[in-house]
Amino acid sequence: GVLHEDLRLLLDTALPPKRKKVVLGVGDAKMGAAVLEELGVQCQTGGVVAELMRGIRLHFPALVRGLTAQSAAKAQLGLGHSYSRAKVKFNVHRVDNMIIQSISLLDQLDKDINTFSMRVREWYGYHFPELIKIVPENSMYCRVAKFIGNRRELSEESLEGLEEIVMDSAKAQAILEASRSSMGMDISPLDLINIESFSRRVISLSDYRKGLQEYLRSKMSQVAPSLSALIGEVVGARLISHAGSLTNLAKYPASTVQILGAEKALFRALKTRGNTPKYGLIFHSTFIGRAAAKNKGRISRYLANKCTIASRIDCFSEVPTSVFGDKLREQVEERLAFYETGEPPRKNLEVMKEAVVEANEVVAEVKRRQEKKEKKRK
Repeated sequence: GVLHEDLRLLLDTALPPKRKKVVLGVGDAKMGAAVLEELGVQCQTGGVVAELMRGIRLHFPALVRGLTAQSAAKAQLGLGHSYSRAKVKFNVHRVDNMIIQSISLLDQLDKDINTFSMRVREWYGYHFPELIKIVPENSMYCRVAKFIGNRRELSEESLEGLEEIVMDSAKAQAILEASRSSMGMDISPLDLINIESFSRRVISLSDYRKGLQEYLRSKMSQVAPSLSALIGEVVGARLISHAGSLTNLAKYPASTVQILGAEKALFRALKTRGNTPKYGLIFHSTFIGRAAAKNKGRISRYLANKCTIASRIDCFSEVPTSVFGDKLREQVEERLAFYETGEPPRKNLEVMKEAVVEANEVVAEVKRRQEKKEKKRK
C-alpha cells in the first residue's frame, strides 16, 4: 500500500496531464488506494483487471519486443535471488532459531533426566532403599549414590564429602546412620560399577542442562529482552518456539497469544460447545499463579496483551532493550494489586512516556559503546 518513487515517476510520465477521465487498472486494492490518494487517479480493482493482467502475463513475450523465454527465465531467477538475499540478511545476534532449538532441547532434557534419575533410584534402591526419603531431589540423589557406592564402606571419614554434596550436615549424618541399619540387599561390584557409570551420565546431563539454561537466558536477553523481562526467559522462549519465530509471535493478536499452547482444549471446547480455555503457555508465568481463582482469566488476558506489546517492541526495535519489559512487568504487578486491594494502577500513557525516555538513554549509551569499539578496531 506504499507508492514507490519509481512507480510515481512512471505514472507521471505515462498518464496524460488531464486525468479526470483516466481509470487505472490495479491488481492490489491497497496500492490503488495509495495511487488515488497521492496522484488523484481513479483506480479499478476487480474481475476485469485480473483477467487483463492474466492475459498480459500469458502473452508477455509477444507484447515486449526482443524478450525471449530464456531472458524472462533469467530475469525471474535474478529476482528470486535478490529476494532471497534480502530475506537472508539478518543480525547474527538476533537469530531466534537458536532459541527454538534450545528450549526444545531443554524440555527434552528435563524429561530424560527425570526418567534416568528414576531408573537410578530403582536400581540403587535395592541396595540402599532408605536414601530415597533422605535425598528426594533427583540430581542430588545421583551424586550421593555415585559418592557412596557400597553403603557398607561408608564411614565417618566420608561425612565431609557427603556434606559438600547435600549442603547439610544433619542430612549427611542421617545418611550415615541409615547406611548402618539399612534393609537393602548386598550387590556385586559389577552392579555397583554399572550404577556409578549411569549416575555419572545423569550428573553430566544435569550439568549440561544448567549450562544450556544459562545459554538460553543470554540468547533471550539479546533477541527478546522485553519479553524476557516481562514473563521470564523460559516461558518467553516457549511462546517464540510455539509461534515459529519472534516475527510470527509479534504478528499474533493478544487473544491468540493468550491461548497459545492450548489449541487442543480450544477445539474440543468449540466442538462440544463448552467453555474455551483462559490460558495456554502463559499459565506457567508467576502472575497467573499468584492471582485469585476468580481473577485468573482477567490477569491472563491482561498479561497476553502486554506479551504482544513486548514481542512487537523486541521484533521491530533497532536496538532491543529490557526497559519496556520492566515497565510492562510493573504494570502487570499493579494490575494484580488492583484486583486484590482496589488501588488504581498508573495510566498506560504515563508508564510508556517514562519507558520511552529511559529506552532512548539506554539506546544512546549502546550506540556510544559500539562507536568506541569501531574506533578501537580501526
